[in-house]
Amino acid sequence: MSDEHKDPIISKVVDRLAARFPAAPRHQIESIVGEEYDSLDTGRIRIYIPTLIENSARTRLQREVSRESVQD
Repeated sequence: MSDEHKDPIISKVVDRLAARFPAAPRHQIESIVGEEYDSLDTGRIRIYIPTLIENSARTRLQREVSRESVQD
């Protein structure tokens, strides 16, 4: 996927996750989404990448936000 197509997709995923996880810093969400994108970037079937990225990032954020809440 070219950068011109990747950026809007990642931006939308980050926006949705930021709304869902307001306690998580935006840079953390961007980092997780970027890592998830990179892990799927070599796949042949590209249509599901945004959904897969969002699901994986949401799972990671749920774990990390829960862990941070326990530590506070």
